Amino acid sequence: MFKKLDTGSSSQLKSSVTRHLKSKCESLYPALTPFLDALIPKKAQLFKSNHQIDVTLYSLDDKVVLFQYEDILFPCLTWLHTYPDIMRKVQVDRGAIPFVLKGADIMCPGLTSKGGNLPEELEANTPVAIFCEGKEHAIAIGLLKMSTKDIKSINKGIAIQNLHYLRDALYDTLF
Repeated sequence: MFKKLDTGSSSQLKSSVTRHLKSKCESLYPALTPFLDALIPKKAQLFKSNHQIDVTLYSLDDKVVLFQYEDILFPCLTWLHTYPDIMRKVQVDRGAIPFVLKGADIMCPGLTSKGGNLPEELEANTPVAIFCEGKEHAIAIGLLKMSTKDIKSINKGIAIQNLHYLRDALYDTLF
Protein backbone atom coordinates (compact mmCIF):
# COMPACT_ATOMS: atom_id res chain seq x y z
CA MET A 1 0.00 0.00 0.00
CA PHE A 2 2.86 2.39 0.78
CA LYS A 3 5.07 1.73 -2.25
CA LYS A 4 5.16 5.49 -2.79
CA LEU A 5 4.24 8.00 -0.10
CA ASP A 6 2.07 10.81 -1.40
CA THR A 7 0.86 12.95 1.45
CA GLY A 8 -1.33 15.85 0.61
CA SER A 9 -1.75 18.84 2.81
CA SER A 10 -1.88 18.19 6.52
CA SER A 11 -4.02 19.76 9.17
CA GLN A 12 -3.59 19.93 12.91
CA LEU A 13 -6.12 17.97 14.92
CA LYS A 14 -8.09 19.45 17.76
CA SER A 15 -7.29 18.06 21.18
CA SER A 16 -10.75 16.46 21.37
CA VAL A 17 -10.06 14.54 18.14
CA THR A 18 -6.66 13.48 19.49
CA ARG A 19 -8.34 12.19 22.65
CA HIS A 20 -10.85 10.29 20.52
CA LEU A 21 -8.00 8.69 18.52
CA LYS A 22 -6.24 7.69 21.73
CA SER A 23 -9.40 6.09 23.12
CA LYS A 24 -9.89 4.27 19.81
CA CYS A 25 -6.30 2.96 20.09
CA GLU A 26 -6.96 1.82 23.65
CA SER A 27 -10.05 -0.14 22.61
CA LEU A 28 -8.35 -1.75 19.58
CA TYR A 29 -5.00 -2.39 21.25
CA PRO A 30 -5.49 -2.77 25.04
CA ALA A 31 -1.84 -3.74 25.58
CA LEU A 32 -0.84 -0.29 24.29
CA THR A 33 -2.79 1.58 27.00
CA PRO A 34 0.08 1.93 29.55
CA PHE A 35 2.37 3.41 26.87
CA LEU A 36 -0.10 5.60 24.98
CA ASP A 37 0.53 8.80 26.97
CA ALA A 38 4.26 8.45 26.32
CA LEU A 39 3.71 7.82 22.61
CA ILE A 40 1.16 10.60 22.14
CA PRO A 41 1.59 13.15 24.97
CA LYS A 42 -1.43 15.16 26.11
CA LYS A 43 -0.18 18.46 24.70
CA ALA A 44 1.12 16.88 21.49
CA GLN A 45 0.23 18.43 18.17
CA LEU A 46 -1.05 15.59 16.03
CA PHE A 47 -1.46 16.18 12.31
CA LYS A 48 -3.72 14.43 9.83
CA SER A 49 -2.99 14.02 6.13
CA ASN A 50 -4.64 11.98 3.43
CA HIS A 51 -2.38 9.56 1.58
CA GLN A 52 -4.92 7.98 -0.73
CA ILE A 53 -8.69 7.98 -0.95
CA ASP A 54 -9.05 5.42 1.83
CA VAL A 55 -5.86 5.98 3.88
CA THR A 56 -5.28 8.69 6.48
CA LEU A 57 -1.92 9.28 8.13
CA TYR A 58 -1.51 10.71 11.64
CA SER A 59 1.86 12.25 12.41
CA LEU A 60 3.58 13.64 15.45
CA ASP A 61 6.77 15.72 15.10
CA ASP A 62 6.88 14.99 11.34
CA LYS A 63 6.83 11.22 11.95
CA VAL A 64 3.82 9.10 11.10
CA VAL A 65 2.66 7.24 14.21
CA LEU A 66 -0.72 5.86 13.11
CA PHE A 67 -2.56 5.26 9.89
CA GLN A 68 -6.21 4.59 9.27
CA TYR A 69 -7.50 2.23 6.59
CA GLU A 70 -11.17 1.25 6.20
CA ASP A 71 -11.97 3.05 9.49
CA ILE A 72 -9.47 0.88 11.40
CA LEU A 73 -6.46 2.44 13.14
CA PHE A 74 -3.09 0.74 12.75
CA PRO A 75 0.17 1.53 14.54
CA CYS A 76 3.32 1.95 12.48
CA LEU A 77 5.98 -0.73 12.56
CA THR A 78 8.20 1.37 14.83
CA TRP A 79 5.58 1.11 17.59
CA LEU A 80 5.20 -2.59 16.92
CA HIS A 81 8.95 -3.14 17.18
CA THR A 82 9.06 -1.21 20.45
CA TYR A 83 5.93 -2.88 21.88
CA PRO A 84 5.64 -6.25 20.07
CA ASP A 85 2.66 -7.51 22.06
CA ILE A 86 0.17 -4.76 21.17
CA MET A 87 -1.36 -6.58 18.18
CA ARG A 88 -2.58 -10.09 17.47
CA LYS A 89 0.21 -12.11 15.88
CA VAL A 90 0.37 -14.47 12.93
CA GLN A 91 3.44 -16.15 11.53
CA VAL A 92 4.29 -16.95 7.91
CA ASP A 93 6.78 -19.56 6.74
CA ARG A 94 10.26 -18.70 5.46
CA GLY A 95 9.20 -19.00 1.83
CA ALA A 96 6.85 -16.04 2.16
CA ILE A 97 9.44 -13.57 3.50
CA PRO A 98 10.71 -12.16 0.16
CA PHE A 99 7.16 -11.71 -1.12
CA VAL A 100 5.91 -10.01 2.04
CA LEU A 101 8.89 -7.63 1.93
CA LYS A 102 7.89 -6.64 -1.60
CA GLY A 103 4.36 -5.78 -0.47
CA ALA A 104 2.53 -8.94 -1.54
CA ASP A 105 -0.57 -10.04 0.31
CA ILE A 106 -0.21 -13.15 2.46
CA MET A 107 -1.74 -16.29 1.01
CA CYS A 108 -3.38 -19.02 3.10
CA PRO A 109 -0.72 -21.71 2.45
CA GLY A 110 1.99 -19.41 3.89
CA LEU A 111 0.11 -19.44 7.21
CA THR A 112 -0.99 -23.07 7.32
CA SER A 113 2.28 -24.71 6.25
CA LYS A 114 4.85 -26.12 8.68
CA GLY A 115 6.51 -22.76 9.43
CA GLY A 116 3.26 -20.80 9.66
CA ASN A 117 1.25 -20.21 12.80
CA LEU A 118 -2.34 -19.07 13.39
CA PRO A 119 -2.51 -19.16 17.20
CA GLU A 120 -5.96 -17.72 17.84
CA GLU A 121 -9.46 -17.77 16.45
CA LEU A 122 -9.67 -14.38 14.79
CA GLU A 123 -12.47 -12.87 12.74
CA ALA A 124 -12.15 -11.26 9.33
CA ASN A 125 -11.14 -7.56 9.33
CA THR A 126 -8.92 -7.99 12.38
CA PRO A 127 -5.62 -6.05 12.34
CA VAL A 128 -2.63 -8.39 12.77
CA ALA A 129 1.13 -8.20 13.14
CA ILE A 130 2.88 -10.46 10.66
CA PHE A 131 5.95 -12.26 11.98
CA CYS A 132 8.17 -14.69 10.09
CA GLU A 133 9.47 -18.09 11.02
CA GLY A 134 12.79 -17.65 12.78
CA LYS A 135 12.59 -13.84 13.08
CA GLU A 136 12.22 -11.80 16.25
CA HIS A 137 10.45 -8.68 14.95
CA ALA A 138 7.34 -8.17 12.86
CA ILE A 139 7.95 -7.60 9.17
CA ALA A 140 4.50 -6.30 8.28
CA ILE A 141 1.10 -5.16 9.49
CA GLY A 142 -1.99 -6.45 7.78
CA LEU A 143 -5.73 -6.93 7.81
CA LEU A 144 -7.28 -10.39 7.87
CA LYS A 145 -9.48 -10.90 4.82
CA MET A 146 -11.03 -14.10 6.19
CA SER A 147 -11.33 -15.66 9.62
CA THR A 148 -8.58 -17.98 10.85
CA LYS A 149 -11.10 -20.81 10.83
CA ASP A 150 -11.71 -20.20 7.10
CA ILE A 151 -7.98 -19.86 6.42
CA LYS A 152 -7.38 -23.30 7.92
CA SER A 153 -10.32 -24.96 6.19
CA ILE A 154 -10.18 -23.33 2.73
CA ASN A 155 -6.37 -22.98 2.60
CA LYS A 156 -6.57 -21.09 -0.69
CA GLY A 157 -6.48 -17.44 -1.71
CA ILE A 158 -5.55 -14.21 0.06
CA ALA A 159 -5.66 -14.50 3.85
CA ILE A 160 -4.14 -11.16 4.88
CA GLN A 161 -3.95 -7.85 3.06
CA ASN A 162 -0.43 -6.47 3.52
CA LEU A 163 -0.79 -2.81 4.52
CA HIS A 164 2.61 -1.74 5.88
CA TYR A 165 5.88 -3.66 5.65
CA LEU A 166 9.58 -3.20 6.31
CA ARG A 167 11.26 -0.84 3.88
CA ASP A 168 8.08 0.49 2.27
CA ALA A 169 7.79 4.24 1.74
CA LEU A 170 6.10 4.81 5.11
CA TYR A 171 8.76 2.82 6.98
CA ASP A 172 11.54 4.75 5.27
CA THR A 173 10.07 8.08 6.45
CA LEU A 174 10.12 6.87 10.06
CA PHE A 175 13.90 6.70 10.22
